[in-house]
Amino acid sequence: MKDTRVVTAVQSAQTTIRRLLALDIDGTLLGQDGKVPTGTVETLDLVRAAGHEPVLATGRSLAGLMPVATRLGLADGFAVSSNGSLTVRLDPTAPAGYVIEDSRRFDAGPVVHGALALAPGAQVGVEEVGWGWVVNRVFADGLLNGEQKQTSITDLCAAPATRVALQAPGIGRHVDALRATGVTVTPAGPDWADVTAPGTSKATALERLRIRLGVPPEATIAVGDGTNDIEMLRWAARAVAMGHAAPEVRAAADEVTGTIAQHGAVTVLRSLLPTSIDTTSISRLAAQLATAVHTAPGSGVALRVWHGTHTGLARCEVWTLHLGTWVLHAPVPAGTGATMRGVENAAREAGLVYPRGNEGRRRAHWRASFTGVGPAGFELPLAR
Repeated sequence: MKDTRVVTAVQSAQTTIRRLLALDIDGTLLGQDGKVPTGTVETLDLVRAAGHEPVLATGRSLAGLMPVATRLGLADGFAVSSNGSLTVRLDPTAPAGYVIEDSRRFDAGPVVHGALALAPGAQVGVEEVGWGWVVNRVFADGLLNGEQKQTSITDLCAAPATRVALQAPGIGRHVDALRATGVTVTPAGPDWADVTAPGTSKATALERLRIRLGVPPEATIAVGDGTNDIEMLRWAARAVAMGHAAPEVRAAADEVTGTIAQHGAVTVLRSLLPTSIDTTSISRLAAQLATAVHTAPGSGVALRVWHGTHTGLARCEVWTLHLGTWVLHAPVPAGTGATMRGVENAAREAGLVYPRGNEGRRRAHWRASFTGVGPAGFELPLAR
C-alpha cells in the first residue's frame, strides 16, 4: 500500500524534467455532468508548454475518446483507450484525427459464451474501433460511446476484439470465472465488466509508451479515480487519486487531490508549472511562451513558427540548444492561428528578450530557419 497524503498546488519537482502525465478522463478530467472543469484546458496547454507529455488514459472506446480529446485541446500527442487495448497518436492531419500505434486483440468467443452461460440474459458489446459497438441487444443510452449495431453472438465473436463490455445483474460476482477463460476482466460495479486481452491494462500500454518516448520511470505521473486506474497508479512514480475515489483506489496512490468539483486534476497539473510565473495576469499566448522559455534546458532558446495555408501560424514551438544540437522542447498551443506580430507582442508581454532593430518601430529580427524535419519557416531567439 502506498503512503497516501494530500497534494497541494505547489510541489518541489523540477519542472525542467520532461514527465509523462497519464490522465484518466471520466471522473478526473470530465464530470458526471459531461463538463470539463474550468481552467483544465488552459492548464493542460501550460503543462505542454513546459515540455511535459500529457497522455489521456481511459476505459472509453476510441469513439468516446476522440471528442473529449478535442474539447481538451489535445489534437496531437498520444492517448490510450479501451483500458489499454489501443494506443493512438493523435494527428489532426490524419483522416480520423488519429493513427493507431498499438492494438491488443483477443478471441472474444470463450469469455462471451462463458458470460452467457453464467448470466443468460447478459448484454454483450464488442468494440468496433473508431465507430462504436456491435451488440447482441442494444444498450441504454449513455452506457457505450459511439454507435451500436445489433447482430448475432456468432457475428460478435467472428473477429478478434479489442474490448468486450458485459452487462447483467450481479455479473461482478463471476469475475474469477470469466478470468479463467484467459482474458483480463475489470469490474465496474456489480452489474458491469470490461474484458480485454490477457495482460492488458492502462499500465501495460503506458509502460510501452514510456519506453518509446524515452521517459525515465521516475518521471511518470498518473491521476485517476476508478478501479480500472489502480494498475496505472501502481505503475506511476507519482500516483494521485481524486478526492472522490473509492478507498481501494486511494490506497493505490501516493497522494490524494481534491474532487472533480474542487478541480483536483487542475491542482496536480499546476504542480508541474514553475511558480515564478504569474500566468493569470498575462494573455494565454504570453503565459505559454514564458512557461516554455523558463523551463527549457540547454544553452539557447529559439521560437520556431510554421505558416499554413491561411494567414495564421500552423505551428508554434520552442526549441532549445542542447549539447550543440537544436531539439524540440515544447509546443506553444496558443501560437497556432496567431500571427508573427502577435507572437512578438506576446513575448514582450511575457518579459522575454529577442533581437530587435534600434530605430523606428524596432521590429523583431526573425530569421529563416531549417530543421532536420523540414523547413520551420522562421525563428526568433528568445531569452529570459
